[in-house]
Amino acid sequence: TAPHLRHARTTDEGGRGLFIVAQLAQTWGARYSADGKTIWTEQALERAPR
Repeated sequence: TAPHLRHARTTDEGGRGLFIVAQLAQTWGARYSADGKTIWTEQALERAPR
């Protein structure tokens, strides 16, 4: 199934991972294959100090 964001309740034992990743990423998505799915993200890189 397609991943979806949800707010986990304090009594939930799971369901927080994708929400946390989405908060840190600029964008995210899913790719599907015969073996399952892969969640990908894009994050901005900081410039290295000179």
